[in-house]
Amino acid sequence: MFDLYSRWDVQRYLGHEPKVMENIDAAHALIGRLRARSGPVLGYWAVEATATGTPVGTVMLQHIRLSGRSEPSAEVEIGWHFHPDAWGHGYATEAAQLLLRHALAAGLNRIIAVAHVENAASRRVCLRLGMTHQGRTTRYYDAEYELFESGYIRTDLSH
Repeated sequence: MFDLYSRWDVQRYLGHEPKVMENIDAAHALIGRLRARSGPVLGYWAVEATATGTPVGTVMLQHIRLSGRSEPSAEVEIGWHFHPDAWGHGYATEAAQLLLRHALAAGLNRIIAVAHVENAASRRVCLRLGMTHQGRTTRYYDAEYELFESGYIRTDLSH
């Protein structure tokens, strides 16, 4: 967690005022907060490279925070954060696809994703997942994002 979230490459697109994690204690505190928010449907999961078992990132389903508010809304967001060494290998798409299937099987009928307007890689993952681009919004996290909504989930990831 610390190696992932202490990197500006990872943090630069997260939230209104992105900042890097400063010490290992912050990583332990984050793990505790994420565990407390996890349940059978919503939660946070570590992603490992299948061949090596090496942690490469995280995926999550959570209630998204509306701009100007401190508490989360009823809307459910899917997201992913991956180590730069894992970028470009399809891990985000594969893990998010599994998580979307999990959400839909659990009865969630609308999942959204937000991507920073400059984060082309995350926007491409949303499109590979079959999510529909809804345009730009400032509705979430006190910043401007590209909004995507779940729809048809692609099973053929070769394109």
